[in-house]
Amino acid sequence: MTTTLLIRHAQADFPPHTLAGRLPGVHLSAEGRRQADKLAEHLAQLPISAIYSSPLERAMETAQAVARRIGLEVSAVDALTELDYGKWTGRNYDDLHDDPAWIAFNHTRSLARIPAGESALEVAVRAMGEIERLRRIHPDELIALVTHADVIRTVIAHCLGVAIDLALRIEITRASVSMVRFDPSGPRILMLNIVDFAQIPH
Repeated sequence: MTTTLLIRHAQADFPPHTLAGRLPGVHLSAEGRRQADKLAEHLAQLPISAIYSSPLERAMETAQAVARRIGLEVSAVDALTELDYGKWTGRNYDDLHDDPAWIAFNHTRSLARIPAGESALEVAVRAMGEIERLRRIHPDELIALVTHADVIRTVIAHCLGVAIDLALRIEITRASVSMVRFDPSGPRILMLNIVDFAQIPH
């Protein structure tokens, strides 16, 4: 049984309510570095055998904070990268509020595609495909995956058998941890969106 920690990156130094997407050069803020250090302090108590991360800076910096604390290297994995927001990259939520494509994407993600970007179904395929690959590499181990909110929501929805259209109902906070165990009978959600680290079993 492989147990997977799904970790959202810490706070980025980027304007609020704006889609950073895959823009390069978006690093952690001072608060984000503090969050990452706190995350690392608590995760160091767990027997994590490997750390994988989205290649985007804000995710890698979060992963590296954890890796330094427990003496591991971080492996960057493209399949864990942020949703491709296409033409919406860098746009403010208020600017997109009346865009029919934005409305469709946030109400029926299973049928919508971001203009010049990605669909939620494609995110599910690449993320779950990567998790399956890592399960084969790390049987009966605990691994950490540092990624982005929409990727985690999509994975959790898939594991729950919930329609992707409902994924936005799953709250994924910055620097939060969700835990999924994969065994022969299927995935088990052990924790969801934990930011109170006292709740994490050691």
